[in-house]
Amino acid sequence: MPSPFDLVALLLVISAVLAYLNYRLFRLPLTVGLLIGAAAGAMALIALDTIVPGLGLKLEIRSLVGSIDFPATLLNGFLAFLLFAGALQVNSAAMFARKWTILALATLATVLSTGLIGASLFAVSRLLGLAISLSWCLVFGALISPTDPVSVLDVLKRVGIPRHLQATVAGESLFNDGIGVVLFTLMLSLATNHQLEEFGAGKVAIMFLLEAAGGGLLGLALGYVAFLLMRQVDDYNVELIFSLALASGAYSLAGVLGVSGPIAVVVAGVLIGNHAMDRAMSATTRQHLTTFWHLVEGLLNAMLFVIIGLEIAAIDLNIKNLVATLILIPIILVIRWLSVAASALPLNLRLPRRYASLLILTWGGLRGGLSVAMALSLPEGPSKDAILTITYGIVVFSIVVQGLTLEQFARYVLPRWTKG
Repeated sequence: MPSPFDLVALLLVISAVLAYLNYRLFRLPLTVGLLIGAAAGAMALIALDTIVPGLGLKLEIRSLVGSIDFPATLLNGFLAFLLFAGALQVNSAAMFARKWTILALATLATVLSTGLIGASLFAVSRLLGLAISLSWCLVFGALISPTDPVSVLDVLKRVGIPRHLQATVAGESLFNDGIGVVLFTLMLSLATNHQLEEFGAGKVAIMFLLEAAGGGLLGLALGYVAFLLMRQVDDYNVELIFSLALASGAYSLAGVLGVSGPIAVVVAGVLIGNHAMDRAMSATTRQHLTTFWHLVEGLLNAMLFVIIGLEIAAIDLNIKNLVATLILIPIILVIRWLSVAASALPLNLRLPRRYASLLILTWGGLRGGLSVAMALSLPEGPSKDAILTITYGIVVFSIVVQGLTLEQFARYVLPRWTKG
């Protein structure tokens, strides 16, 4: 089995080769190009192995994929740094002005989406004879509901969408992941302990709020401590170390305390990216810190999407699972629209272009690596293969189809709702 260093080195080499080929030949968005390239390359090798069985390429690819603990890599590694890097870029004033809309999207929309998607999968599983229980359908609803815009915000900035919508997209994408992990953890606990009937809605809601609020308070406290330390130092190397310690330490401590690590990291990152950068850093430190975390975000996203591409090529396909995926893709898009409309539209009835914003939030609600990691972390059981295949299918459609067409979609929609 390759060492962790060998795996990282291999992923970086694959990422570099695919990034070069994408830049020279295809010019797709980097994450989309890496995902498609990794999946296509792995499937080509598997096809070659089928033609020439003695090569053993399929077993090698599956062995490589099996040696990567993707759930642990993302949920206990990449996620903390990706969320912190994203939070540093958020304008807290603009986000605070949209706080109620962001809160509604991150909480109410996620909960609504979880319930509606879970019910939809339950109906589809009965129709196709997949026999997935309601509790596991709700687990799937929780893991597929968090949105992961990836490069969506950059695309929307190029389109020239209003700043309030940029702040909404950024805020939802950050807090949505934290809320999604909390909800997934609760649903998985209920499903694996067979206690769905024993927990009332009130108790589940209290557990949900305590974990989410606890993570927010922890992030605020640790972020403020880091701010006080940075204010006493004028050395960008030391302050870079502070930021790394904050991102990793907040996530780890949250796990020990039983509160949400993603929410803690996001709150801490927003505080550092605004309060600390304005009041505790020199211009030189701000530049170095921003450049460093852009680099971290780019590298981790590159490796993340290469892993997803390789994982896709290594799964076993089942015709019923594929049919379920095709049925659920349009249903999930409709549910995304309904959950966004029900949670955010009542708060924005006087906002210009509110209907265009609703459509952009719907089509721009991409699913990504977080959903895949949570699906892979599920314990072995009769429902795991179906949930895993459906998750992969929805993530690939989301990143490739929605991701590649979002810019054209936004340019088409915005001029048609200049007022409403």
